[in-house]
Amino acid sequence: MPLNIPQTNQKKVIIIGAGFGGLQVAQSLAGNEDFQVVLIDKNNYHQFQPLFYQVATAGLEPSAISFPLRLAFHNYSNIHVRVASVTKIISEKNLIETDLGELSYDFLIMAIGADTNFFGNKNIQEKALPMKSVGEALGLRNRLLENFESALVSDNEDERVGLLNVVVVGGGPTGVEVSGTLAEMKRHVLPKDYPELNFDLMQIYIVESGAELLGPMSKNAQVKSKEYLEQLGVNVMLGSRVSDFDGQYAYFNDGSKIRTNNLVWAAGVKANSIEGINPEIMARGGRMKVNRYNQIEGYDNIFALGDVAYMTEEKFPNGHPQVAQPAIQQGKLLAKNLINLIRGNNLKEFTYRDLGSMATVGRNLAVVDLPFWRFQGFFAWLTWMFVHLMAIVGVKNKLLIFINWLWNYVTYDQSLRLIIRAKSPKS
Repeated sequence: MPLNIPQTNQKKVIIIGAGFGGLQVAQSLAGNEDFQVVLIDKNNYHQFQPLFYQVATAGLEPSAISFPLRLAFHNYSNIHVRVASVTKIISEKNLIETDLGELSYDFLIMAIGADTNFFGNKNIQEKALPMKSVGEALGLRNRLLENFESALVSDNEDERVGLLNVVVVGGGPTGVEVSGTLAEMKRHVLPKDYPELNFDLMQIYIVESGAELLGPMSKNAQVKSKEYLEQLGVNVMLGSRVSDFDGQYAYFNDGSKIRTNNLVWAAGVKANSIEGINPEIMARGGRMKVNRYNQIEGYDNIFALGDVAYMTEEKFPNGHPQVAQPAIQQGKLLAKNLINLIRGNNLKEFTYRDLGSMATVGRNLAVVDLPFWRFQGFFAWLTWMFVHLMAIVGVKNKLLIFINWLWNYVTYDQSLRLIIRAKSPKS
C-alpha cells in the first residue's frame, strides 16, 4: 500500500510541509473523525525559523528550536506523519508522487514554504552562507567558528582579515538580528575565546539595497535599528548591492569590494515549487495565486498556505508578508473551511489580522511595531523575547530556550560554540 497509509472512509487530507501553516492545519484537524490527515515533510521535525540566527551565532542548539512531529500527534490516530519528498502532483487523478511511492487525496494542501533567493547569481549561491533551515544555520555556525580557528594560526594579515570579516546581505529582521548578535560576540565573547587575536581587525557589515533597514516597519523602527547597530560597531551600508562573491571578496555594484571569506545571505526568498501545478498561476517570487479560501487558481481541492500563497486583499494588494502569522492564520481558517466543505456549509473568506512586527538588534535593544503602539529599547527587547518564547512548540523547548537566554544575559556568554562536522569519509 503506498506509504502504508490505512484505507478508511474518511476524507483524506494531504499536507505537504510541516512549517507554521501545515502544522497548524494538522493540529486543527487532529482528532476530527471526518478526516484522515497525512503530514509529509522532508524532516521529521518542525523548525522555528525566527530563531535560526541564534543557532547560527551559537546562542541556541538546533534541538531547542526543533520539535519532533510524531511527538505532537501521539494521541491522534487520524494523523499520519511521513518523512518523504513530494516530486510531482497529478491533479487530474488526485495523486501525488513521492520518493516513497504514490498517494491519493481528497484535499491537498501545499505549505512548502520558501527558500533563499540568490537572484540567479551562481557564485553567491555556491559560496555564500544562507540560513533557511536548521542545517544551514548550523553550517553557518561551523563556518564562522572554523574561520576563527584558521585566523588564529594564520601569519598573513590579509588572510586573517578575510577570515574575521563578516558581510551580511539583507536589511530585514534576519540580517539585522545576525549583525547585532555577531557584533555582541565580537565585543563580549570572542576576545575571551581567542585572546591571541586582535578583534579590532574584525569588521561586520550589513548591506541593504534599499534606503532603510527593516523596510516594512515604521520609520522609528528603521531609524532606531540603524542607530542600535552603529552603537554596536556594525558598518551599515544602505543603498548598496552585492553583485558577486568569489569566496574572498564581496564585490559591489559601484565597483568597490570588501575582503571577507564570510558572506551571509539574507537578501530575499522565493517560494518552493512542485511539478504539476499550472505555471500560469505563478505570481511574483514563485508564489501561487489563491483565492480568499486559499484555493489555488484553477483547482477546487488543492490549497496553498503561507509563503507559497499569493492572496491579495485591499490592505495587501501585493500579497501577505512572508512571515509566520499569515501562515498560522490561514491554516486555522482552512481547517474550518475544510469542515464546512464536507458539510455543505458556506466557506469563510480569509482576512489577515496584522499583529505587528518586531526585530531584536542586541542585548536590551529591539524594535516593536504593534497595530496600536510602536516602541523601542529594553521593553521592546523583553516583548520580543516573550512573544518568541510563547510561539515555540513544546514546553521542553520553551524551558531550554529560557534557560539559555537567562544564562546568556547573566554571563555574556552563549557557551555553545561547538564545531560539529559530519564524519569525514576515509581516504
